[in-house]
Amino acid sequence: MSKAKFTIGLGDAGSGLAAVEHVVEVGLAGPMFVIAGPCVIEDRDSCLDIAQRLLDIGRRTGIGIIFKASFDKANRTSISSFRGPGLEKGLQILAEVRSQTGMPVVTDVHEPAQAPAVAEVVDCLQVPAFLCRQTDLLCACARTGRAVNVKKGQFLSPAEMENAVEKVRACKNEKVMITERGTFFGYNRLVNDMTAIKSMQQFNCPVVFDATHSTQQPGGLGDSSAGQREMAPVLAKAAIAAGANGLFLEVHPHPQKAKSDSASVIPIDWLEDLLTACGKIFEIVRG
Repeated sequence: MSKAKFTIGLGDAGSGLAAVEHVVEVGLAGPMFVIAGPCVIEDRDSCLDIAQRLLDIGRRTGIGIIFKASFDKANRTSISSFRGPGLEKGLQILAEVRSQTGMPVVTDVHEPAQAPAVAEVVDCLQVPAFLCRQTDLLCACARTGRAVNVKKGQFLSPAEMENAVEKVRACKNEKVMITERGTFFGYNRLVNDMTAIKSMQQFNCPVVFDATHSTQQPGGLGDSSAGQREMAPVLAKAAIAAGANGLFLEVHPHPQKAKSDSASVIPIDWLEDLLTACGKIFEIVRG
């Protein structure tokens, strides 16, 4: 299998995870794809509702969507912040999302011991940005055989992410991609260098752009992060124009009520028009 191309949602023989209906192709030369969903699993019903709406948006736009939600947010600003339902209940909900919608699913893994259990349920394991240098975590995710999405640390240069990619490959897993999500610039500020997309594609793996987390102002509200969600569409279009292979977008029916990242998550009602516009830009750039 080429390092630059793989599928997410295609059940492998002996993997214990059946193929889903909506397989998503991921690659340097493949179609545009999207990772989308709520920041955290708030409850079963809201998660299933968002997933169904994403499924419908994917059908109407013709863009492959991988459902994303976290069972635990281990790096919240405050100890009192909502973290999610936890591993066991969270995986039950993600399994239901996968079976009911036929969409592939991705979720965060924070500790090496979590990787085998998570891999029994989801199609892709995601390594959070603050943990992207943790060798044991990267290798544990890689050894499951699932696709691995490594989010670039806000504290790293694009060139340094080659080491994270090589850790996954050293554990005999070529299904790896990188997600760019902004770089620290002063206090409570992230900035985006769009040349990072091209730079990290030189590692022969797809690069995703996280348009919602890139608008965050970490710790900007004291006990939570501030953000500028209205800038997410601007960044998403710019990233696709710069050659990004896919987008990462956290969505919510009522962003102000979201239990995590309420300042940066975008209304799900924005998504269809945004993906339609980005799809046109993608075709122009790749054409």
